Amino acid sequence: MPTAATGCTTTRSCSGTRLLARDDAGRDRLVQLIRQLAQDAELSSAHVLFLADADRAAFERAGWLLREGVQFHWTQDAEHPVPDFAALLARLQRDKRKKIQQERRRVAEQGVSFRILEGAAITAADWDFFYRCYTLTYQAHHSTPYLTRDFFARMAATMARHWVMFVAERGGAPIAASLVAIDPDRGAAWGRYWGCTEPLPCLHFEACYYQPLAWCLAHGYRRFEGGAQGEHKMARGLLPVRTFSAHWLRDERFASAVADFLASEGAGVEQYVDELRERSPFKTGDGASG
Repeated sequence: MPTAATGCTTTRSCSGTRLLARDDAGRDRLVQLIRQLAQDAELSSAHVLFLADADRAAFERAGWLLREGVQFHWTQDAEHPVPDFAALLARLQRDKRKKIQQERRRVAEQGVSFRILEGAAITAADWDFFYRCYTLTYQAHHSTPYLTRDFFARMAATMARHWVMFVAERGGAPIAASLVAIDPDRGAAWGRYWGCTEPLPCLHFEACYYQPLAWCLAHGYRRFEGGAQGEHKMARGLLPVRTFSAHWLRDERFASAVADFLASEGAGVEQYVDELRERSPFKTGDGASG
């Protein structure tokens, strides 16, 4: 019996399977059921985010509205893989490579080192410190954390193998932490939650991009998804990737207006991605990431 996945319990926003079915027929049936549930409950709309390709096709067949977005991912070059972070830097344009080296050197010169904790090696004390950092990030943005300490306790108890934590230390004391979700079987990583108790220049980039990317390369991972927003990620080796969501609206007049907007927006997104790809941080002709 096919079932519908209601969300993705990883960091930020990650594309993946939302319709848990064996084949297209099962996916088509699930799409029908989602719409029926929304109609029976007299909902104004239904939305399914960050779709895998097979799911996107099912919603398209059913006439749902599709919306495009952009994320930034690093993907290992299948034909000419880079073995480590130094090799990845070597494929970047000189100015990008120099900037990253300067940022990493600045972090090290401030006396910062990192502990990398995987799975069950993350202790309750580590989770406590991370959660403190996590809440501080939201406080800095005048917002409220949507995940509780109990959520992370449950993740540690039931899904420990799917987490890697990067703890920054200075003078023997932790000052920052980032958390990355991983799929060891598929070789994919999703980043990230992060926070710090002592803000230092360039620490964010080291904790959230350079350390996770180096870890992915060292462990043979093929993809690191940096999440939505932030063209600054391109300068750090993450390239633009299209994402898709599906939407059903009860009011046909409203749906028609939204469809017109999405058609215009989609053309803009396509142009935006093309422009971004023309600004690739990698050397010309070097397919280091895509």
